[in-house]
Amino acid sequence: MYPSRFRYQAAHSLEEAIGLLRSNGDEVKVLAGGQSLVPLMKLRFASPDLLVDINTVPGLDYHSLDADGNLHVGALCRHADLERSALLKAKQPTMAAAAPLIADPIVRSRGTLVGSLCHADPQGDWASVVLALGGSIVAAGPSGRRTIAAADFVVGPFENALAPDEIAVEAVIPAARGTQVGGYLKLERRVGDFATVGVAVAVELSGETVTRAGIGLTGVGGATIQASAAEAELVGKQLTEEVVDRAAGLAAEAARPKTDHRGSAEFKRHMVHTFVVRALAQTGERAA
Repeated sequence: MYPSRFRYQAAHSLEEAIGLLRSNGDEVKVLAGGQSLVPLMKLRFASPDLLVDINTVPGLDYHSLDADGNLHVGALCRHADLERSALLKAKQPTMAAAAPLIADPIVRSRGTLVGSLCHADPQGDWASVVLALGGSIVAAGPSGRRTIAAADFVVGPFENALAPDEIAVEAVIPAARGTQVGGYLKLERRVGDFATVGVAVAVELSGETVTRAGIGLTGVGGATIQASAAEAELVGKQLTEEVVDRAAGLAAEAARPKTDHRGSAEFKRHMVHTFVVRALAQTGERAA
């Protein structure tokens, strides 16, 4: 199918892009990578009156650390940039593990992390990763900028917390306060497919003791799930087999999968348990 008729305008500044959103109401979509939006338009699940292209807005294609060690990922930073990033490999093991598993090389060459977060697909990979890391999204609008915690950003399937006249300009991952280890594991029917089950784990350690734990679940509910009880089980403890197994069980309980052509709900919960155990086991080995 072809998309419905739409107008197109390239913005050359963030202020211009926000102005276009503000003056055109709800029937506007922002185009960054377009790897989710364009297929939806072709299927006519999305029929915007106006596309505002921000690829001509300078200064949004970065990922870098600030003076405090927080990681900032701009709205035009591509998946491929993160996949190849030496910075992620050195500082953000959970993100480094996830980046090569995002879709396929063609999508990774154009798609963006921030765009993926805004798309809010329950099977999207980055949302669970950013959630596990305690990240946030910075939105810019007519009144200035505001920061939205990742836990509050996705409000439902394909729904985010942005106002109609706001643009997500960057994602921010806070600096770890201890040794940071973690990973991302994904069950997919074939390489490049959406996640049947995805588990993001991010752990901070002081010696052998967990001081912070983040666990995000992909594909097992109507939105990305934070396994809060499982996180709490880990904090203040060492990663023994008993502690890891209890945390994995709590993560599986937090999942809300449905039986479909990808597998039964029971199977998906089992995979959540398996992935949490595996990720934490790998985490413990790397910490050692």
